[in-house]
Amino acid sequence: MREGWAALFSAIFCSALLIGQAAGDDSVRAERQGAAECRVVAGIAATVTAILDGRTLRLADGTELRLAGLESLADAGTAAAAETAAILAKTALQDLVRGKTITVQGMGDDRYGRRVALAAISGVPKDRPLQTRVIGQGHAVVSTRIGHPGCARQFLAAERSARAARLGLWADPHYLIQEANRLDTLTGVRGRFALVEGKVLSVNDRGATVYVNFGRRWSEDFTVTIAKRNLRSFTAAGLEPQTLAGRLVRVRGWVDERGGPWIEVSRPEQIEFADRN
Repeated sequence: MREGWAALFSAIFCSALLIGQAAGDDSVRAERQGAAECRVVAGIAATVTAILDGRTLRLADGTELRLAGLESLADAGTAAAAETAAILAKTALQDLVRGKTITVQGMGDDRYGRRVALAAISGVPKDRPLQTRVIGQGHAVVSTRIGHPGCARQFLAAERSARAARLGLWADPHYLIQEANRLDTLTGVRGRFALVEGKVLSVNDRGATVYVNFGRRWSEDFTVTIAKRNLRSFTAAGLEPQTLAGRLVRVRGWVDERGGPWIEVSRPEQIEFADRN
């Protein structure tokens, strides 16, 4: 009899363990699926009380929330258009979220102590983050640091659609994509965030750096550099720099000058194949 009860308790315990494990597996699967599909998972509810700019919210508890994956419009395009674009972006964000409850998935803090996060408006399907809506309306530019494994594709697709439809800031010629061979206009966005498009002439590997050249005069023409310490992430994303030669690509980042105009690329999502879309 005692052996029978022992067997029964053992069976119950094993069943409970299996159920718990299954629930845990479901939770893990949900989080992995959320990451792959750019969904807000395991988030907390918060009420928006103020919109500080086109990508920054204040929550009811006083927290300043920076929407992940969006670049500051004050630094994008040209300085002449920045103020107007920033005002329109702030107004658009106010219309979307002011006074509403959102679900927040934190992704750390920035250097100013603001919480960086994905966010979704409560009641709106979580497979469409707030960022996607803002970008899709043409009131945001995708940054170089998206910070979420599944969101780059979604954010960039929303940006392409808004740009093709000339929505929001994309109706302003100051925000049009810069041409890699127009050195005169590239000089005008030096020190600012821009999208630059052109055909890659060659890719050279020298020392600790890979040079992606858009012209024959490396000291004058537009160039993209990739530090070799970052190559692993490019390989994992299926983007080998050497395969860029001869391709029409679009690069996003801060335009600096090293002889000619130059963008340093550290993440594969900074490079898109423009001949695919």
